[in-house]
Amino acid sequence: MKRRLLILASVSGLVSALAVHFFRKIFFLENPMSNASPIRDPFPLGFQWQTQEPFLFCVHHDDDYPKGNGKFGPTSALLAGRDIGQDFSIKDGFRMYHGQEVPGFPVHPHRGFETITIVRQGYVDHADSMGAAGRYGQGDVQWMTAGGGVQHSEMFPLLRTDAGNRCELFQIWLNLPRRSKMVAPHFKMFWSEKIPKVELAKGAGLVTVIAGEFGDHKAIAPPPDSWAASAESETAIWLIRLNAGGGIELPPTRSAVSRALYFFDGENLTLNGREIAGRTGLTLDSTQPLRLEAPGGGAEMLLLQSRPIGEPVFQHGPFVMNSKEEIVKTIQDYQRTQFGGWSWPRQDMVHGPKIERFAKYPDGRVEKPV
Repeated sequence: MKRRLLILASVSGLVSALAVHFFRKIFFLENPMSNASPIRDPFPLGFQWQTQEPFLFCVHHDDDYPKGNGKFGPTSALLAGRDIGQDFSIKDGFRMYHGQEVPGFPVHPHRGFETITIVRQGYVDHADSMGAAGRYGQGDVQWMTAGGGVQHSEMFPLLRTDAGNRCELFQIWLNLPRRSKMVAPHFKMFWSEKIPKVELAKGAGLVTVIAGEFGDHKAIAPPPDSWAASAESETAIWLIRLNAGGGIELPPTRSAVSRALYFFDGENLTLNGREIAGRTGLTLDSTQPLRLEAPGGGAEMLLLQSRPIGEPVFQHGPFVMNSKEEIVKTIQDYQRTQFGGWSWPRQDMVHGPKIERFAKYPDGRVEKPV
């Protein structure tokens, strides 16, 4: 029980405050910026990334899993020497996370926020206490509103037994406002084929619009109770890929909102002519335009943007509420109701060996990408 309640609360790889201090000191020493610059505090990208409210959490999982053993996990020889159940240290190119035999996150609860999971490579198997399930990947996005409480599992099955099973994904936690903390849970799939992908002029690159708008291109609508569902929130989640020599201008927002740019892949990037090293995050002044260019090789970035909710945030592991008293009540509710219980035959639910993408919704409807 305690392990479930604290899942993800003690992930390794967090950057210490001291390391961030020296990183910023070196960055600004080598890159003096005027007060008018839209570029704010830089920070190094470790395992879990620094976020701004209303974003609570962002992590980039990139695991080079080997070929599977026929039971959706690595061979037992590759599990030797690992802290099984709490394996967040990269070894042999991958982590097992909380998985015992299959990598991933067996059943655990959430309340009071949303999870947005962007799978760039590989597959994720989802199951939850609403009765929803799915296998998604290869560019798909799952958006789940935990609301008043849900249990789910997120496993990374090694489906291929004849080759490697690389799995690369982002998981983002987006807070819910007080009025939506206790709404009914909601599960939605954004299939890769339907997510807007904007080709930049002259082959400069590509913008994948997961939330918000980019030019005339509008993202798929988020769940109805999401903070992102309000146009006034100016929420945007974009994946930006610049080809070698390509560039893009980030447009200003209507008013000041939180905006962060995560330069996670590539060696060099310039922002308004200033060179930024790879594996760097930056907070930005959203009211100013910003020119991004990849002068050498290509570059890939994640942009998170939204108006802060502006309410108290009390977090205890997988629960995010507005007060300590609400956290205590949440724990009591979970102990009493298990947020609907768990009807699946295993805690690390995997949906068979067939490599296919699908979603089964709580009403029994099954959906597959076109």
